[in-house]
Amino acid sequence: MPSHRLTCILAALVLVGLALTPAGCAKRESRVEAGNRTGTLHLAISAEPRELDPQLQGTFDEMCVSLALFEGLTAIDERSSLPVPAAAERWETSADGLRWTFHLRAGLRWSDGSPLTAEDFAWSLQRALSPALASEYAYVLYPIRGAQAFNAGALPAGTTLGIRAIDALTLELELERPTPHLAAILALPVAFPVPRALLEKLAAAGNARRWTRPEHFVGNGPFVLTEWSPNRQIAARRSPLFHEPAQLAAIVFYPFEQASVQEAAFRTGQLHLTSDLPAARIAYYRTRQPESLRLDPFLESDFLRFNTTRPPLDDPRIRRALTLAIDRRSLVEKVALAGQRPATGLLSPELPGYVPPAGIAFDPDTARRLLAQAGYPEGRGIPALEAMYFASELNQKLLEAMQQMWQRELGITVALASKEKQVWFSEERRFNYQISLGRWIGDYVEPSTFLELFISGGGNNATGWASPEYDRLVRTGASQADPAVRNALYHQAEELLLQELPIAPLFHGTRPYLIQPSVEGWAPALLGFHRYQHIRLKPEKGSR
Repeated sequence: MPSHRLTCILAALVLVGLALTPAGCAKRESRVEAGNRTGTLHLAISAEPRELDPQLQGTFDEMCVSLALFEGLTAIDERSSLPVPAAAERWETSADGLRWTFHLRAGLRWSDGSPLTAEDFAWSLQRALSPALASEYAYVLYPIRGAQAFNAGALPAGTTLGIRAIDALTLELELERPTPHLAAILALPVAFPVPRALLEKLAAAGNARRWTRPEHFVGNGPFVLTEWSPNRQIAARRSPLFHEPAQLAAIVFYPFEQASVQEAAFRTGQLHLTSDLPAARIAYYRTRQPESLRLDPFLESDFLRFNTTRPPLDDPRIRRALTLAIDRRSLVEKVALAGQRPATGLLSPELPGYVPPAGIAFDPDTARRLLAQAGYPEGRGIPALEAMYFASELNQKLLEAMQQMWQRELGITVALASKEKQVWFSEERRFNYQISLGRWIGDYVEPSTFLELFISGGGNNATGWASPEYDRLVRTGASQADPAVRNALYHQAEELLLQELPIAPLFHGTRPYLIQPSVEGWAPALLGFHRYQHIRLKPEKGSR
């Protein structure tokens, strides 16, 4: 066939193809492009939530979803990390710090249109503390008078909780001890209001736990739940009844346990925001797409938990040997790669005014001596050890590096066990593990947010370690109005923790993630919490 005829035929076929292609072969609109046009934010979370009931949540991802659906008396400002008015427009504190009075905004409503009053907050706080609910975050409310005894089922007869609705717009809290950071505590989901009438109606029908399903849901936040498809997506639309109308029309959360899958979804226009980024991809985005990369400061400490209720980890010498054999600088420079800082203790250096103890260093010689003193020279005869982690590329690489360090420095072989995140969380709380890789993101900018993790019997103390003296130091410190006195007591508590080592500090984190240029108002947040009603999306140039 002559070449010119072939060219003409091919050209004709291309024209036919163009004629059959909608909009002249225009590429299909991506999820991000459609979201920019419709005002729908698409973002990743790192695991499927176990709960959307705010008072039963315990993970960062769950709380991030709750911030779209509910609002507390206070909220945390992203830029300052300080508590600001939310459902309460103002509050005052008595001279002795034991009485806090919160004044609600007039006209607050639940998403079903019913009035939201101070009595709703009073009832909800009492629910959060009820022994039957078994909220693992109930302990942060213990400063309220009678709260700890009530939560333990031991409130003396004739006494009442220090929670009172004075009128429809005024809530009064009486405390056991001064707690200067109470306003920050009340910004946590455990202190969010829940719809009593709905819960009681569903409880009568035997369906109380289904109140967070979309067909029943009632909240008081900037968005209202419209879909919860487990392991797929959680969607919510803007609430027309929220006191501060959101600029977004809708928000959709997608659970991704693997950071590499999040990054692929971002590259293909499926996500506005990731919640994580593979360490191996950070260098690429630094050089090729710096406008998409965020490495935000983060109030996070990463560490190993030891189950101190089981041998051989009930022996502090074994715990210390394992801890001293970890080269933390190598972990952050060769594995984590996101600007993390090696940790010598639990508390983050982001905490203002706090001076940490000297802490833990890489010291394999001392580690070997301790192991020999415990009866296991060069690791001989030590019972089998296993370290578990929730499945992620970074977690696996971190533990593989530590596995090699323990083998090289101590002669100890530690097996690794990858778990789905919810299984990992459950196993920790049931003490069904030996070593577990974990992290803690601060709930507020105050040392007690980390130190209270290891209070005896605390809902988040999954180590089994207990020390009455540690408990006393932390609780006394939290009640001090003078920051210098408070931090001195916290310093003593951390010293005690580092003597006993129910944990092995690893590093203090940053928050690496990706963000589309169309997202506006997403300020770096030391605590990682954002008020979604302030987020905007700008349509990209040339979008339809």
